[in-house]
Formats: sequence, structure tokens, C-alpha cells
Amino acid sequence: MSTKASVRKTSAANSREHSVDEIAEKISAAILEHRLAPGTKLGEDRLAAIFATSRAKVREVLARLAHEQIVELVPQKGAFVAKPTIEQAQDVFEARRLIEPGVLRRLVRTLDDVKRQRLRRHIDLEAEARGRDDKRAIVRLSGEFHVLLAELAGNSALARSMRELSALTCLIISLYDAPTATSCRADEHEEIVAAVNRGDAQRAEKLMLHHLDHIEQSLKLDSSAEEADLESVFS
Repeated sequence: MSTKASVRKTSAANSREHSVDEIAEKISAAILEHRLAPGTKLGEDRLAAIFATSRAKVREVLARLAHEQIVELVPQKGAFVAKPTIEQAQDVFEARRLIEPGVLRRLVRTLDDVKRQRLRRHIDLEAEARGRDDKRAIVRLSGEFHVLLAELAGNSALARSMRELSALTCLIISLYDAPTATSCRADEHEEIVAAVNRGDAQRAEKLMLHHLDHIEQSLKLDSSAEEADLESVFS
């Protein structure tokens, strides 16, 4: 194969992959921002038309999101936004109580000025979103806070686990009607960061467990949800 042909092939592959990534990100963001409710059917034809792409590419996207557990693929029925059960919700919070204290211990051990700045910037972004009452941004940033802690801790396996658990938590909150804007109070994130910055891992862990308790206790066992209009969500 000639060099030019190889470059063209690589460029085309990268373009295809970027397109899949972009579509996956848009669908994921719509789910995590509560614009797509749990149980919403994700029709391949409709999504292909919305994103002006092929059904094959949509299937690739849905398979990826299914691997991340925020989409459920049902044989003979299609793809749906995942709808965690009460038992699954309890499992998610149990997992988070086991993982996040360890994340904070590791973060405190490895904290430096760059990590402090990233934490400060995120807290500022949350405050800005609340200041302009941007509910979508509040929901997204609240979930991203916990993922950021894991990423800054420097363990890729922990970060991957937290991305999945955070996404599932957003679905659980949406399903059981406990808005993240209320569940994740500004002061709780700020207090956790303050403890981390002081190097007080024990206090940070205690605050995190209280924070997770507060979120879980705010859940309501009411799984009713309205059908979303895909075209309007992605317009």
C-alpha cells in the first residue's frame, strides 16, 4: 500500500471513530443531564436520521453505551436507556461507599498544586452553574465531580469504575425523582475538597460517606417517567 493510500485510510478511520465518539457523547450527555429518562427507547432509525449517519454506526454507539451500562439492549425489542432496579440502585451505592473513600485516600497522598487547581476550577464551575440556574450543567458537573476525584487519584481502574458508577447514579436519581441539583449540595463538595486540601483523609472520607448517604436517602421509589421525544432532545 502506498504512503498516500495509507494516510487516507488512517484519516478515514480516525474520522469514523471521531464521529462514533461524538454521537456516543451526545447520547450519554442527554442521559446524564436527565433529558432522556430511564426506559426511553433509542430507535436506531430515528437516531440515524437525527445524526445523519448509518444504522450500523448507531448500533456501534449503542453497543458501547451498553458496555458502560447506561443503555440496555433487549433482544427483538431494541435499545433503551437503562432503568436500574431498586436492588441495583442499592448495589451502586454500596460499591461507591467501598470505592470512594479509597479514591480520597490516594488523592490526599498524591495531591499537588496542579490537582488543587483542577479541584478549585471544578468547584468554581459548579458555583457558576448554580448562579445562572443552569440545571443541566448542575446535574452534569455534580456527577463529574466524583469522576474527577478518581481521575486525579491517578488509578485508571478506579477512574473507569467511577465513570460507570457515576453514570448509573445519574440514572437512578432521574428514575427515582431526586434531582441531582438538590441531592448534591454545593457545600458538601466544597467541604470534601477543603478536607483533601488540608491533607485530612479521614475527614474527607467521612464527608464523602455522609454525602453518599444524603443522596441515597433522598431517593423516592417512584419509577414513573414520561416518554421523551428524541428529535427535540437532540435539536
